[in-house]
Amino acid sequence: MYNANFPHKSELPSTAKLIKSTVLAAVAAGVILVTVVMPAEYGIDPVGVGRLLGLKKMGEIKMSLAREAAAEAASLPVAEIRPAVQEMRSAPVSAPEKAKAAAPVRADEMSLTLAPNQGAEIKLALAKGKKAKYTWTSSGGRANYDIHGDSKELGIKYHGYGKGSEKTASGVLTAAFDGHHGWFWRNRTNAALTVTLNVSGEYTGIKKID
Repeated sequence: MYNANFPHKSELPSTAKLIKSTVLAAVAAGVILVTVVMPAEYGIDPVGVGRLLGLKKMGEIKMSLAREAAAEAASLPVAEIRPAVQEMRSAPVSAPEKAKAAAPVRADEMSLTLAPNQGAEIKLALAKGKKAKYTWTSSGGRANYDIHGDSKELGIKYHGYGKGSEKTASGVLTAAFDGHHGWFWRNRTNAALTVTLNVSGEYTGIKKID
């Protein structure tokens, strides 16, 4: 065990001394607050000591800076917060065009025999813009020909594409309108002859007209 030396009761401060020390400490703290802290921090100088020591000026500067900072913060606009979501817009998808049905292509061979000075024709049913590829030949001499078209629905009695006198001819006939289009032949020789037509294209019918 240790031997502790406790002070004698007479050596301890009395209650009056403790109260006096506490009061003096409080007064000193109050004096420091009034003469130093308040002038230096807030620019408040009740007794004028802060002005003499230059502390009041320091406090006024601090308060001025604080007010300016508060005013500047209040004047700043509040930034609008927008969600960073990019709007996705899909381009309109057009419906695929329906494949245009190709006009049926057909092919025919047709012959007609013409006596001297006799005429006859072969006509195709062709819609406007449709085409027919043809070749015709004469077994005898030259045959007079006239390529033309007509349409009862449109009131067209005759529309010429070309005429001449040949033993053979070929080409492409393109219909200028909906109707019947074809060839008229006449035998101007002294003997019978046979005209043979080979044709293919987008026509819907073929007929012989004597």
